[in-house]
Amino acid sequence: MGNVNYFLREQNGFVVSTDPGDLDPEAIYGFLTQAKWWTELTQESLDRALRSSLCFSLKEGDRQIGLARIITDYVTYAYLCDVFIVEERRGQGLGSWLVRCVLEHPELKPLKRIALITHDAQTFYLGLDFRFASQADSYMERLS
Repeated sequence: MGNVNYFLREQNGFVVSTDPGDLDPEAIYGFLTQAKWWTELTQESLDRALRSSLCFSLKEGDRQIGLARIITDYVTYAYLCDVFIVEERRGQGLGSWLVRCVLEHPELKPLKRIALITHDAQTFYLGLDFRFASQADSYMERLS
């Protein structure tokens, strides 16, 4: 953390960047308020989450069209969350490219585990070499 050498990839007019200055929090908030996975979202909670995470911003020109957020210790584990592509840009391979950019990040590549939870995109992530937990009876969580 604290590294000012931000990750940047460009492809056909699209840019993936980890520079926090490239994030459009209002556009992200607008999308995530419609997402079924983050209920009770507030602008304040989103701002705190973005500040505390490694965020991969996907932009077309100046427009935020996607995001992937990583929560990590940068040593052993990362949790991938809040992955989205705006609806009119889906089906063009941008989601796969965005997640591959996450997986290719030099500080994330050596990690033992990158985890995620999805209720409706299992096929998408299986295509990116994610697998179902091999020891599902070992995975535990505490919900409040």
